[in-house]
Amino acid sequence: MNSIVLEVIGTTLQEVKTAAQHGADRIELITGITEGGLTPSIGLIEEASAAVDIPVNVMVRPHSRSFVYDADDMRTIVEDVRRIRQTGANAIVFGALTPGGKVDVPALEHVLEAADGMQMTFHRAIDEANDIYEALDVLLAYPQITTVLTSGGKPSALDARAELAAMVRQAEGSKLVILAGSGLKQDAVSSFVRDTGVQQVHFGSNVRVNGQALSPIDPGRLRTLKATIRSL
Repeated sequence: MNSIVLEVIGTTLQEVKTAAQHGADRIELITGITEGGLTPSIGLIEEASAAVDIPVNVMVRPHSRSFVYDADDMRTIVEDVRRIRQTGANAIVFGALTPGGKVDVPALEHVLEAADGMQMTFHRAIDEANDIYEALDVLLAYPQITTVLTSGGKPSALDARAELAAMVRQAEGSKLVILAGSGLKQDAVSSFVRDTGVQQVHFGSNVRVNGQALSPIDPGRLRTLKATIRSL
């Protein structure tokens, strides 16, 4: 099996450094972790991108009310993307839905245009789509979208093994990779990877002190998780 990529949420410069030092392969840089992740400041993005040698992917999400964005939201999103493009960040993390629960294609294309070739992860907005497989089909048409972060349409990815396995099969032969996240735990990751075939996993709370979202990253928990992943 190819090596599994471990993406870790970072919310501060110190967390980004800690994650990189103790086993993360990639950072998802956010603020507002208890709200599912919001756009971090430009200053933090610049500092984080310069501080570590691993890729830093940046959340672009102006509020946590929903993944449905109006014209004002889109102006903010596009301006953020244009500025993030100048920071040295690896990719943007974005997702948008229509009120009817489908991928908002015009919003997506507007953001991809602003990204100007920068890669994108489409985030867990897909888990609120009416049909996650139909949504994935839409995303597969865009080469800039290299990753989809998903829990298979369920609150915890651990409860969506069949759905995630189906998404992995659906993306086979493309450049898009399924990144499984939400609810993953170190003691379940081996069977989870075996059951789903995912090659990338995303961790937030479970690598923090006492498994709490607002606690700092626990280097020991992260090192243990990395050792488990390396053994797969």
